Amino acid sequence: MTIRLSENFRALFYSPFYATQATGAFAAEGVEVAMIPSPSPGAAVKVLRAGDVDVMWGGPLRVMMLHDTEPGCDLVCFCDVVARDPFFVIGAKPKPDFRFADLKGIRFATVSEVPTPWICLANDLRQAGVDPAALDRVDDKSMAENEAALAAGKLDAIQVFQPYAERLIASGAGHVWNAAAIRGLTAYTTLVTRRDVLVDRADELQRMTRAIHRTQQWFAKTPALEIAALLKDYFPDLPTQLYAACIDRYRALGLWGPDPVIRREGYNRLHAAMRASGALSRDIAFEACVDTAMAAGVVRATKP
Repeated sequence: MTIRLSENFRALFYSPFYATQATGAFAAEGVEVAMIPSPSPGAAVKVLRAGDVDVMWGGPLRVMMLHDTEPGCDLVCFCDVVARDPFFVIGAKPKPDFRFADLKGIRFATVSEVPTPWICLANDLRQAGVDPAALDRVDDKSMAENEAALAAGKLDAIQVFQPYAERLIASGAGHVWNAAAIRGLTAYTTLVTRRDVLVDRADELQRMTRAIHRTQQWFAKTPALEIAALLKDYFPDLPTQLYAACIDRYRALGLWGPDPVIRREGYNRLHAAMRASGALSRDIAFEACVDTAMAAGVVRATKP
């Protein structure tokens, strides 16, 4: 039976998911996976809970928020892929000695499309002794709009992911002030399913997890140009060389996990940021939202 996998939204940092399909890793593990676009990041959870898909990829943030409002919620994260934060602060001028306090008093735009990037950055600010509310922040524009505004001199710095960051760097219009990945593990994107599916379709999901692990190993050692060429149909408007540069930068930052086991450290860091922002009203236990048994079993069974 086909596993219906919901694609949260199209993003370059999800490249290992696309590579698992494109390299034939799912088929090699004997599982059929159909990728189904989600109407929006927020809608993906509703579609999964309604039973219209079997698995989605997305942030543990949304799973935690559901467990906060609905104790006993049946959603669970079971396979890690994006283990660190993929966002950057890109400034119009070089700032090699960047400090978070430098964001005060400038024209700064953050991500409007999804909540996790600002929640995490706001906690970085708090930990650096900076009140997030003190920033002159634009929070209602898209990353594409902010990229154009930075290049036009209308903003001093923006928060974006790839390829917006790499495009600005390549053109000379932007400079990396901060790569959020250096903060450390931050549980960012995992596979998510319902508890009953994790039990009833354990064999298929185990095969799916093995395919992801196979791809993680391939992705870590394959030249970025080769990966970009293979996945070019997912990003037809992105030049292959630029795509490869994005992959190389992300790999250097350790963005993608080495295996599918979700680490408690990354969960705890995201959880702390959510508690500090008010996105969670109470503590949500790791075990309530995460099941590592399947991924850990896959790793143990993988030959070195």
